Amino acid sequence: MTSEYLPAVDTGAVAELAALARVVSRQRAELDRLRESVATSAVVERAKGALMATTGCSPDAAHEALVRRAETGNRTLLEECWLTLGALMPSPPAAEVPAAEPLAPAVARETPAGPGTAEILGRLGKALLHVGSPQELAVTLLEQLAPRVDADAVLLYRRLPGDGLELVGHAGLDATLAVQWHQVPPLRGIAPLEALKAGEPLWLEHFAEDRQLYQLIDEPPGRWLSRAWLPVSAEVALGVLRRPAAAFRPADRELLQSVARLSAGRLSALGAPAEPVSSDLSTAVQSVLDALPGATVLLIPLRTAAGEVEDYRIEAATPGAVDILGRAGRELIGSHILESYPSVAGESLWQGYLKALSGGEPYEGEPFVYEEIVAGVTVTATYSVRAARLGEGLLVTWLRHDTEERQEQRLAELQRLGNLGWANWNLVTRQIHWSSQVYTILGRDPGRGAVPLDLLPDLVLPEDAQALARAVSELARTGRSFDVPFRIRTGNAVRHLRAVAEAVSTADGTVVEVHGFVQDLTAQRSAELALVDSERAILVQRGVLDAERALAARLQHALLPLPSNPVRLHGLRVEVAYLPAQAGVHVGGDWFSAIELPDEAALFVVGDVAGHGVDAVATMAQLRFTAKGMVSTGSSLTGALARLNFLLLHSRDAQSTATLVLARYDPAARRLAWAQAGHPPPLLVRGGKAYRLERPAGMLLGASADPVYESAEFQLQPGDRLLLYTDGLVERPGEDIDAGLDRLAAAALAAGPSSLDALLTAMLAGERRDDVCVLDIRVPEEDEE
Repeated sequence: MTSEYLPAVDTGAVAELAALARVVSRQRAELDRLRESVATSAVVERAKGALMATTGCSPDAAHEALVRRAETGNRTLLEECWLTLGALMPSPPAAEVPAAEPLAPAVARETPAGPGTAEILGRLGKALLHVGSPQELAVTLLEQLAPRVDADAVLLYRRLPGDGLELVGHAGLDATLAVQWHQVPPLRGIAPLEALKAGEPLWLEHFAEDRQLYQLIDEPPGRWLSRAWLPVSAEVALGVLRRPAAAFRPADRELLQSVARLSAGRLSALGAPAEPVSSDLSTAVQSVLDALPGATVLLIPLRTAAGEVEDYRIEAATPGAVDILGRAGRELIGSHILESYPSVAGESLWQGYLKALSGGEPYEGEPFVYEEIVAGVTVTATYSVRAARLGEGLLVTWLRHDTEERQEQRLAELQRLGNLGWANWNLVTRQIHWSSQVYTILGRDPGRGAVPLDLLPDLVLPEDAQALARAVSELARTGRSFDVPFRIRTGNAVRHLRAVAEAVSTADGTVVEVHGFVQDLTAQRSAELALVDSERAILVQRGVLDAERALAARLQHALLPLPSNPVRLHGLRVEVAYLPAQAGVHVGGDWFSAIELPDEAALFVVGDVAGHGVDAVATMAQLRFTAKGMVSTGSSLTGALARLNFLLLHSRDAQSTATLVLARYDPAARRLAWAQAGHPPPLLVRGGKAYRLERPAGMLLGASADPVYESAEFQLQPGDRLLLYTDGLVERPGEDIDAGLDRLAAAALAAGPSSLDALLTAMLAGERRDDVCVLDIRVPEEDEE
């Protein structure tokens, strides 16, 4: 019996993950033990050398003396070694302490030479003797490290299953911040977690860069400008937070790594559970299990310091017991149950073990599915677990059950999930077998019995009966299988079904048996029909929109004829561009006018009606012709805007709004007067610089019944270039309008005296989401006139 446990209930999946997490945790602990052993050996050798130098003893005698002192003082060997080094080795003189390299001239600092590393570790080793919890450890570390490395806060994080973190000790951290950072989810950029995963210290000495890479504990912002995270063990990380923005000196780094190793010994001493001792019972039970078939193991509970069972150790096993790692029989002895059989972490199994262990009554769990490898092939089987107390342990047996019941259960589940049922017709004996799901799908009372194959078409709608009858006849005559859709009526509803069947024939081709299935496809067919109706409605709507767009486009082309070449108006060179939007199916309401007035002046207008489609084009035409008419008959620019605003407010579509810029050019004085209603400001290019004209007051048309409109004027000079445009030229999704105006100024300067096309190419890279209309007005140089 091997491979993975497949739980029968949802809680088993969670429990299996928990079991695997415990296995990983145990392996990490073993790796941590090996690392600690390597780190400890160097410290032990130094302490032995110190004793040999002061007492003249041999290496073995020095080691025995250290062990004896540790046992007498109830300390670990590592703690005793650091105490010995602290007592025997003087602090190095200040000149021998290496200075830190400054992080930057602005944060360089002077650090007075403090006690030596050995002296600090010696004092810390003595202080650790009085530490009884991780919280006390954090406080002690801050007291010892603050003078030497400028530590302002110390944190201890414990790694949780799933790579979350729990704050188990802290000092220098206020209570509110400690609560906020008590539980840390498994996110990216968590520095203590990264240090634990890498197994190496993480030195964060560049605050501005580190805050971009990691989620830093920083309240108030900028309080701790440098910090270090060091793995104490595979599960615990030590954090040292400092105010100065300076790098850790090499001597400080060495000290902190030594402190982490010293803390690891104390932390392991605080929470190490005791291992049970094997008894003669294990030997006696193993001799019996060696002769038994099947899978049986003897488990001895492993308890925490509080007496709770946290795991079991395998003390004896039958040859047929195999764990997920492939170990069998006596190879399992000494391993832990959560390593060998993670399935026992399932809620029912674990609680059953505890109940049998404490109450004495045997426990027998519900059947579950297990996978086993037989001749290299994965086979699933059904088992149940039985556990009975034996002495201080548990005798656990896996019992295999007959698989026929399980296969029937699987077949029933398959029919239910697939909404189908199987059927079998023996054409020789006339025996018919239907599953219960076939009666449900066909809406037939099981008491009436199954229907012969040749009468099956009688159950379907008349329109589908002929096709099914033809397929059944062909199958019975030639053995040709079929897959036929059909409909039946059950009550007031019609069901869409599917019948699939194939024949079993003799050697001469005679059909003797037919088997197949019936499947209910009503939900799928209903969805398909709904999709067809939706697609049809979309096509109709698309046609309406295309027709509206074509009509609006024809109207727009009729109302806004575009000149193919630049035109001359009273000495000005005027170029016009209109580009429709590339996105959407509607035509917009952007428009322009550039005409000569009766008084030898010129009128320039650029407007933008809100919305799209025929309504927007109609409003555009109304505003365009009204503006031209009013200014041509002597209305001022501001007066024309006020009347246009009144017109929009009292139009058929009172919700319409529009923006507009009007400009009147006097060629005799070369002065341009202009007014605007909520429109982007004109851009003036003069003498190699671009100026965004300051807009006079003016609210967009149709927004207020009592707006105020003002005008402004300035004198044009030879070589000037003036751009009037709609917002489609400068707006981009997610971009501020000022950024778009700045882009236009830069593009106009870069384009120089080139045509308007070069400017548009630079401004309109990518898809256009709105119409664009531009009037490019240029004053020729004096030698060009």
